[in-house]
Parts: sequence; structure tokens; C-alpha cells
Amino acid sequence: MSVKSRIPLILLACGSFNPITNMHMRLFELARDHLHQTGRYQVIEGIMSPVNDDYRKKGLVSARHRIAMAKLALETSDWIRVDPWETEQESWTETVKVLRHHYNELQSKKEFMKNKQPTERSTENFLSSQCSDIDFATRKIAKHLKQTKEIIQDGDNFKTKTLSTLRNYDLDYTVGVEFEEHTKGLDNRVVKTLVTWDGDKLVCVQKGEKKNRGWKHWIEGDQLHLELTCEDQVCHQIFKKKK
Repeated sequence: MSVKSRIPLILLACGSFNPITNMHMRLFELARDHLHQTGRYQVIEGIMSPVNDDYRKKGLVSARHRIAMAKLALETSDWIRVDPWETEQESWTETVKVLRHHYNELQSKKEFMKNKQPTERSTENFLSSQCSDIDFATRKIAKHLKQTKEIIQDGDNFKTKTLSTLRNYDLDYTVGVEFEEHTKGLDNRVVKTLVTWDGDKLVCVQKGEKKNRGWKHWIEGDQLHLELTCEDQVCHQIFKKKK
């Protein structure tokens, strides 16, 4: 079944979110991945609905703070949002009524559903792309990381270390020699990797389940450029030479 012919779905999670955690966000990712793998469904949106203050759970923080924390946690997501409707009711609302509210809201906005029909690729940036299949929490942290690259060259042999406070990644390759690469700690895939020279640029092609995957390295002045591609997504990074 093609992406466009799949049944569109919206994921809704009700709870206290007191406070929101990485696993709350990860649950959305796991549910979406499972539904996509069935080949029958396409998740077009995720909604978090924090419980009303009248729920009176011990230690429950005020709804306005829980909403604010959830918005901060979800600010880099292009498909999950927090909805305050449940917290704005006069008293605690049963989950079935929350479901009915969102269903009725969608039914009254047919144009919304037309505009949100699934497309082959709908992402805001490379990190949030499904091309990378990197979980939400890791993407959120990675957006704020400062990376350091160490490159040791011996003829056509390169040893590269990418260092950060989140994780490190080592790559050892020889130009013109294809090898099997396990992107452990990144998106955990096994690909066939081949790096070649294209003028003064190093060009990497990674063959696997994702098309147009690879990278390019080149130097301009005291800057090292890295262009990452996966399907129709592109990420351009610039590193400055350490003095």
C-alpha cells in the first residue's frame, strides 16, 4: 500500500505529564513506527492532553506549568503538540469525552484533514526526518550539541572521530575501498559504504534501505564542510579549525 493510500491517524495521549519525560515522547515515536510498519496507516499528528487540575493527584503541579513544560519539550517536534483543552474545563474530564472533543473538532474542520493528508516526506529539518529514524529525545539533544572532529590522514586512509557530550563515533576507511559500516549509536543501520575523491572533495555513498544516503567533506580556508544527505533531506555543517 502506497503512503498516499494509507489510513490517516492521529495519536492522542491523556495523562498528568507531571512532568513530561523522554519516555512520554518516546511512546509517540514507538506507536507511530509500529503503525507505519503495518503498511496500513499513516500517522499525521500526535496530541498530548494533560489532565485537569481537579484530578487532584497527589503532588500534581498546576496545569499551566505542565503545559509550559510540555511545550518546551515538544518545541522541536514537527508532528506532536500539547493541547490545553482538557485543562481548561471546569472539572476533571473522562478520557472518552476528551476523545469525543477532538473527534468533533476534526469533523468540523474538513479542510484541516485535506491539508494534513500524508505526503511522501513532510519534515522541517534533517534531524527530524524519518530518513534518519532517530528517536525524538536524541534529536532534541543533538540539535544543541557542539561537535568536534578529529581527522588523521595517511595517504588514502582516513581515521575520523566525531566527538560530543552525547556520544562519539569513529570511522576508519580507505578511499576507493567499499566496506560494511554499522552506524551504531546514530540510526543503528548496516550499510555498504564507499568513499571516493571528486576533485578536492571526499564523497561517501552508503547503500542500504534508504536512498540517496551519504556525505561530502571538503575544506574552504580554515573551515571543514560536511554535507549529509538522506533521500530528499540535506544537512550542511561547518567546522572551524582549532587553533
